[in-house]
Amino acid sequence: MIVIKNENEIELMRQGGKILSGIMEEIGKKIAPGVNTMELDKLAEKLVFDNGGTPAFKGYGDKKNPYPATICASINEEIVHAIPSAKVIIREGDLVKIDIGMKYKGLITDMARTFPIGTVSARAHELVKATREALNQGISKIKAGAKLSEYSMAVESYARSFGFLPVHDLVGHGVGRILHEDPVIPNYHWSGKDLVLKENMTLALEPMINEGTYKIKLGADGWTYLTQDDKLSAHFEDTVVVKKGGCEILTR
Repeated sequence: MIVIKNENEIELMRQGGKILSGIMEEIGKKIAPGVNTMELDKLAEKLVFDNGGTPAFKGYGDKKNPYPATICASINEEIVHAIPSAKVIIREGDLVKIDIGMKYKGLITDMARTFPIGTVSARAHELVKATREALNQGISKIKAGAKLSEYSMAVESYARSFGFLPVHDLVGHGVGRILHEDPVIPNYHWSGKDLVLKENMTLALEPMINEGTYKIKLGADGWTYLTQDDKLSAHFEDTVVVKKGGCEILTR
């Protein structure tokens, strides 16, 4: 069921999104060669609690294997959900993807960014740029009365224009009262029932774009998704609220 938020809920998500954006900025300043991803997670968790929030990812999922961290810190061919570790050292030329969700006064916002570390390959730079702009192209289609497929087609079309492909098996989602609400939001054109967007829907839009195949594989930890061909992937995500003339981005 799709949850339409009231104005009070949207204001709380607006406040939370602004805080979360600031936290992401601080994490970005810390990312550098020689830093391990557990250091980034500890910083993120401290900032979340210091700002009156709680981590939305920590403890999420199957009780037998709950997600153990505040952020997902995925590198290069890792697409999403890589678990931070003191053993994972960031290196020059890496693409580091940070995904973070925070519950603030009962409402959740969710965002992700890709950080190129130092000098990266020309193709990696192009992938990051294309993924960031694919999200912007998709966001430009979000408004009350529009079809969800307009977003999906805009993202896929832009990615394909650079020879890249959006992941099919991982998608965006509604967000707010819980981390993953309806609707499911593909980043590619799909066949099936479409959805007309309504005012005050809150959505987590998150293109995951691969350098090669759109196909993926699951790592041994049961959380980390990787590209099937071990080529690079980039990820950008923002939480937005649907409005009559467009949408408001809550995490910038």
